[in-house]
Amino acid sequence: MNFSDFQILPIEDAEEALLCCCSSRNWANKMAQSRPFGSLEAMHNVATQIWEDLKVQDWLEAFEHHPRIGDRQALAARFASTRNWSANEQVGVEKAEEDILDRLASGNEKYSQRFGYVFLVCAAGKSALEMLNLLEARINNSPEEELQIAQQEQQKIMLLRIDKMFE
Repeated sequence: MNFSDFQILPIEDAEEALLCCCSSRNWANKMAQSRPFGSLEAMHNVATQIWEDLKVQDWLEAFEHHPRIGDRQALAARFASTRNWSANEQVGVEKAEEDILDRLASGNEKYSQRFGYVFLVCAAGKSALEMLNLLEARINNSPEEELQIAQQEQQKIMLLRIDKMFE
């Protein structure tokens, strides 16, 4: 899809397209209603503003739709609509050693138990070891601090996916 075509989609279709960028229904609805955007940069600015103004439950809804870093089965099954984007974003995991993958799996489980949502990191360009180091560094954050970091990571992912939507 190109940027011009997106601007004139029916609102329901625009929302569905936007849900591939961020799975918060409230965000997607507000974005679809904010069209037309004068430029991709303007769209990014509006996306960021809407995201930052959302409530915590909207952020958590978006977090629910991310597979755990390195979880290939989840990418294939539950996250089919964004599978290709997620797989490309997590490409650094494909070449990881078994020990790192095991530590990522264990760390992901501990993180989910501690915070109640999946570990979020904008994985694009990061190796499995880099992501593991970030996970291990963030696991001891306070819940409030970690929520802020996770929502910032979701925002980075969202903006990358907006760009991918028009490639």
